[in-house]
Amino acid sequence: MRLLVTGGAGYIGAVVARRLRESGHLPVIVDDLSTGHRAAVKGYDVAVGDFGDRRLIADLVAAKKIDGVIHLAASALVGESVRDPARYYRNNLERSLALLDVLREREVTRFVFSSTAAVYGEPVAIPMDEGHPTRPTNPYGETKLALETALQWYHAAHGMSFVSLRYFNAAGATRDCQLGEVHDPETHLIPNVLRAALTAEPVPVFGTDYATHDGTAVRDYIHVEDLADAHVLALERLEKKGGASVFNLGNGSGFSVMQVIETARRVTGRSIPVRAAPRRPGDPETLVASSQRARAELGWSPGLPDLESVLETAWRFACGRADGHRS
Repeated sequence: MRLLVTGGAGYIGAVVARRLRESGHLPVIVDDLSTGHRAAVKGYDVAVGDFGDRRLIADLVAAKKIDGVIHLAASALVGESVRDPARYYRNNLERSLALLDVLREREVTRFVFSSTAAVYGEPVAIPMDEGHPTRPTNPYGETKLALETALQWYHAAHGMSFVSLRYFNAAGATRDCQLGEVHDPETHLIPNVLRAALTAEPVPVFGTDYATHDGTAVRDYIHVEDLADAHVLALERLEKKGGASVFNLGNGSGFSVMQVIETARRVTGRSIPVRAAPRRPGDPETLVASSQRARAELGWSPGLPDLESVLETAWRFACGRADGHRS
């Protein structure tokens, strides 16, 4: 299929684009490069621009004969969303609705949506399956859930088929060390922990008073290449049967912030200093997935299910970047 990949120059997007191409699809990247990296999509068909630009999208759909869309572009910082909710409603919802309207007008009916575990909010049961109550605790999760709801109505009214993939914590780098996390500022735990391993600067631990076994927040980490595999399987599902589906993507195991740090110390062989910091607004205590539906209906399962393997790929990538900066 010829596929428009919004946010395709970002961390997850670049890995998804690679896996799509390896699977025989033809990805066309749309990215404004505000957080994405052109180098990550070197050799791809790239349109630099706003995915909410109706004229740009309409022209691309027509010129490239687009069959479907992988929608990864979004503002995705929980704390920022609490401080500036309007930005998140504009970027994640308003612009996405503009995108959907162009696709409806152009009769593009296959849509894979990059959603998030943040749609659930505080858990009432662990692990969380797709039937878990959706009560977001921050505007980031709220805007993602709002677009999922809109997709349900677009499916009912216009026949748009979609798969919504609710990621838990994306982590790691590609096995060849070519693609990994590079954000500015970096807010994700694993790259910040590995930077601390390289620099000996203390890594902040946001919240040490949660009701968990060690007082730090618990998350479910899923390797970025496993996420990419799920997008290919989601496209296959849309091609074969269409419909409207929602799937969690996680490992089903939770690790606290301190467990991640201890594992990173083993993987890197380095002392990693830490400093306690206040909780971040909107951060739930525990997020752990049940991905049984994805296993049963998509035929998906994580290829790197253990935290140590995920950290090893991220560490090789971090070391490669550090060596490149020194040369």
